[in-house]
Amino acid sequence: MKPWVLGLAGGIGSGKSAVADRFASLGVHVVDSDQAARWVVEPGRPALARIAEHFGAGVLQADGTLDRAGLRARIFQNPQEKAWLEGLLHPLVREEVERHLSLARSPYAIMVSPLLVEAGLHRRVDRLLVVDVPESLQLERAMRRDEASEEQVRAIMKAQASREERLRHADDVLVNDRDLTWLQAQVERLHAFYLTLRGGVQ
Repeated sequence: MKPWVLGLAGGIGSGKSAVADRFASLGVHVVDSDQAARWVVEPGRPALARIAEHFGAGVLQADGTLDRAGLRARIFQNPQEKAWLEGLLHPLVREEVERHLSLARSPYAIMVSPLLVEAGLHRRVDRLLVVDVPESLQLERAMRRDEASEEQVRAIMKAQASREERLRHADDVLVNDRDLTWLQAQVERLHAFYLTLRGGVQ
Protein backbone atom coordinates (compact mmCIF):
# COMPACT_ATOMS: atom_id res chain seq x y z
CA MET A 1 0.00 0.00 0.00
CA LYS A 2 1.25 3.45 -0.92
CA PRO A 3 2.29 5.40 2.20
CA TRP A 4 0.25 8.46 3.05
CA VAL A 5 2.14 11.75 3.23
CA LEU A 6 2.58 13.94 6.29
CA GLY A 7 3.64 17.52 5.60
CA LEU A 8 6.04 18.98 8.16
CA ALA A 9 6.20 22.77 8.32
CA GLY A 10 7.45 25.46 10.67
CA GLY A 11 9.11 28.84 10.46
CA ILE A 12 12.84 29.50 10.61
CA GLY A 13 14.32 28.42 13.96
CA SER A 14 11.27 26.35 14.92
CA GLY A 15 13.17 23.05 15.12
CA LYS A 16 11.76 21.38 12.00
CA SER A 17 15.07 19.59 11.33
CA ALA A 18 15.28 18.13 14.84
CA VAL A 19 11.71 16.86 14.47
CA ALA A 20 12.40 15.39 11.01
CA ASP A 21 15.59 13.71 12.27
CA ARG A 22 13.69 12.07 15.12
CA PHE A 23 10.97 10.76 12.78
CA ALA A 24 13.72 9.42 10.46
CA SER A 25 15.39 7.62 13.37
CA LEU A 26 12.03 5.90 14.00
CA GLY A 27 12.14 4.51 10.47
CA VAL A 28 9.94 7.06 8.71
CA HIS A 29 10.93 7.97 5.14
CA VAL A 30 11.68 11.72 5.15
CA VAL A 31 12.04 13.92 2.06
CA ASP A 32 13.30 17.46 2.55
CA SER A 33 12.37 20.02 -0.11
CA ASP A 34 15.43 22.14 0.83
CA GLN A 35 17.63 19.17 -0.01
CA ALA A 36 15.72 18.62 -3.23
CA ALA A 37 16.31 22.30 -4.07
CA ARG A 38 20.05 21.68 -3.65
CA TRP A 39 19.99 18.51 -5.79
CA VAL A 40 18.29 20.19 -8.76
CA VAL A 41 21.07 22.80 -9.07
CA GLU A 42 24.03 20.44 -8.76
CA PRO A 43 26.67 20.61 -11.51
CA GLY A 44 25.59 18.64 -14.56
CA ARG A 45 21.89 19.20 -13.90
CA PRO A 46 20.05 21.28 -16.56
CA ALA A 47 18.80 23.85 -14.02
CA LEU A 48 22.32 25.01 -13.18
CA ALA A 49 23.13 25.66 -16.86
CA ARG A 50 19.90 27.66 -17.26
CA ILE A 51 20.71 29.76 -14.17
CA ALA A 52 24.25 30.50 -15.38
CA GLU A 53 22.88 31.39 -18.83
CA HIS A 54 20.32 33.76 -17.34
CA PHE A 55 22.36 35.44 -14.59
CA GLY A 56 25.83 35.08 -16.09
CA ALA A 57 28.77 32.93 -15.05
CA GLY A 58 29.26 35.21 -11.99
CA VAL A 59 26.72 33.10 -10.08
CA LEU A 60 29.02 30.07 -10.28
CA GLN A 61 31.90 29.41 -7.92
CA ALA A 62 35.36 28.44 -9.15
CA ASP A 63 34.52 24.73 -8.80
CA GLY A 64 31.42 25.08 -10.99
CA THR A 65 28.90 24.88 -8.17
CA LEU A 66 26.22 27.50 -7.57
CA ASP A 67 27.17 30.52 -5.47
CA ARG A 68 23.98 30.44 -3.41
CA ALA A 69 24.73 33.53 -1.34
CA GLY A 70 25.61 35.51 -4.48
CA LEU A 71 22.43 34.42 -6.24
CA ARG A 72 20.31 35.15 -3.16
CA ALA A 73 21.74 38.66 -2.99
CA ARG A 74 20.89 39.23 -6.67
CA ILE A 75 17.28 38.13 -6.46
CA PHE A 76 16.55 39.53 -3.00
CA GLN A 77 16.12 43.09 -4.33
CA ASN A 78 14.60 42.05 -7.65
CA PRO A 79 11.08 40.52 -7.64
CA GLN A 80 11.16 39.76 -11.39
CA GLU A 81 14.40 37.78 -11.17
CA LYS A 82 13.09 35.99 -8.09
CA ALA A 83 9.92 35.06 -9.99
CA TRP A 84 11.99 33.80 -12.95
CA LEU A 85 14.12 31.61 -10.68
CA GLU A 86 11.09 30.23 -8.81
CA GLY A 87 9.37 29.49 -12.12
CA LEU A 88 12.38 27.41 -13.15
CA LEU A 89 13.06 25.66 -9.85
CA HIS A 90 9.68 25.00 -8.22
CA PRO A 91 8.46 22.42 -10.77
CA LEU A 92 11.86 20.67 -10.70
CA VAL A 93 11.92 20.58 -6.90
CA ARG A 94 8.35 19.24 -6.87
CA GLU A 95 9.32 16.44 -9.29
CA GLU A 96 12.37 15.57 -7.22
CA VAL A 97 10.29 15.47 -4.01
CA GLU A 98 7.61 13.30 -5.67
CA ARG A 99 10.30 10.93 -6.97
CA HIS A 100 11.83 10.50 -3.51
CA LEU A 101 8.42 10.12 -1.85
CA SER A 102 7.59 7.33 -4.31
CA LEU A 103 10.55 5.34 -2.91
CA ALA A 104 9.05 5.31 0.59
CA ARG A 105 8.47 1.92 2.19
CA SER A 106 7.33 3.13 5.63
CA PRO A 107 3.57 3.24 6.55
CA TYR A 108 3.66 7.02 6.05
CA ALA A 109 6.26 9.37 4.60
CA ILE A 110 7.15 12.93 5.54
CA MET A 111 7.64 15.89 3.25
CA VAL A 112 9.55 18.66 5.03
CA SER A 113 9.25 22.14 3.58
CA PRO A 114 9.67 25.55 5.18
CA LEU A 115 7.27 26.94 2.56
CA LEU A 116 4.61 24.23 2.67
CA VAL A 117 1.81 26.70 3.35
CA GLU A 118 3.24 29.58 1.30
CA ALA A 119 3.72 27.50 -1.86
CA GLY A 120 0.30 25.86 -1.51
CA LEU A 121 2.02 22.49 -1.03
CA HIS A 122 -0.11 21.72 2.03
CA ARG A 123 -2.82 20.74 -0.46
CA ARG A 124 -0.54 17.94 -1.75
CA VAL A 125 -0.19 16.21 1.63
CA ASP A 126 -2.70 14.09 3.53
CA ARG A 127 -2.05 15.71 6.88
CA LEU A 128 -0.05 18.70 8.12
CA LEU A 129 2.10 18.85 11.25
CA VAL A 130 3.28 22.33 12.21
CA VAL A 131 6.22 22.82 14.56
CA ASP A 132 5.33 25.98 16.44
CA VAL A 133 7.49 28.13 18.66
CA PRO A 134 7.02 31.55 20.30
CA GLU A 135 8.43 34.32 18.08
CA SER A 136 11.03 35.48 20.60
CA LEU A 137 12.46 31.96 20.84
CA GLN A 138 12.34 31.58 17.05
CA LEU A 139 14.42 34.76 16.67
CA GLU A 140 16.94 33.77 19.32
CA ARG A 141 17.45 30.24 17.90
CA ALA A 142 17.76 31.34 14.27
CA MET A 143 20.20 34.15 15.14
CA ARG A 144 22.37 31.75 17.11
CA ARG A 145 22.25 28.94 14.55
CA ASP A 146 22.85 31.06 11.43
CA GLU A 147 25.01 33.70 13.13
CA ALA A 148 22.58 36.19 11.59
CA SER A 149 21.44 39.60 12.75
CA GLU A 150 17.97 40.14 14.15
CA GLU A 151 17.17 42.21 11.06
CA GLN A 152 18.10 39.34 8.70
CA VAL A 153 16.07 36.79 10.64
CA ARG A 154 13.06 39.13 10.83
CA ALA A 155 13.24 39.64 7.04
CA ILE A 156 13.12 35.85 6.51
CA MET A 157 10.26 35.52 9.01
CA LYS A 158 8.36 38.22 7.14
CA ALA A 159 8.77 36.32 3.85
CA GLN A 160 7.36 33.16 5.44
CA ALA A 161 3.72 32.57 6.29
CA SER A 162 2.67 34.05 9.61
CA ARG A 163 2.32 31.78 12.62
CA GLU A 164 -1.45 32.24 12.49
CA GLU A 165 -1.57 31.27 8.81
CA ARG A 166 0.45 28.10 9.39
CA LEU A 167 -1.60 27.09 12.44
CA ARG A 168 -4.84 27.65 10.51
CA HIS A 169 -3.85 24.86 8.10
CA ALA A 170 -2.39 22.49 10.73
CA ASP A 171 -3.94 19.14 11.59
CA ASP A 172 -1.41 18.66 14.41
CA VAL A 173 0.75 21.18 16.28
CA LEU A 174 3.97 20.41 18.14
CA VAL A 175 4.97 23.31 20.40
CA ASN A 176 8.77 23.19 20.56
CA ASP A 177 9.53 25.48 23.51
CA ARG A 178 11.32 23.00 25.80
CA ASP A 179 14.42 20.80 25.50
CA LEU A 180 15.36 18.13 22.98
CA THR A 181 14.41 15.20 25.22
CA TRP A 182 10.88 16.56 25.57
CA LEU A 183 10.70 17.21 21.82
CA GLN A 184 11.76 13.66 20.99
CA ALA A 185 9.13 12.25 23.37
CA GLN A 186 6.46 14.33 21.59
CA VAL A 187 7.62 13.01 18.20
CA GLU A 188 7.40 9.42 19.50
CA ARG A 189 3.86 10.08 20.76
CA LEU A 190 2.83 11.51 17.36
CA HIS A 191 4.51 8.61 15.53
CA ALA A 192 2.53 6.05 17.55
CA PHE A 193 -0.66 7.95 16.65
CA TYR A 194 0.28 8.23 12.95
CA LEU A 195 0.82 4.49 12.72
CA THR A 196 -2.88 4.03 13.58
CA LEU A 197 -4.01 6.23 10.69
CA ARG A 198 -4.94 5.19 7.17
CA GLY A 199 -4.36 7.84 4.52
CA GLY A 200 -3.69 10.40 7.22
CA VAL A 201 -7.13 10.08 8.84
CA GLN A 202 -8.58 7.99 11.65
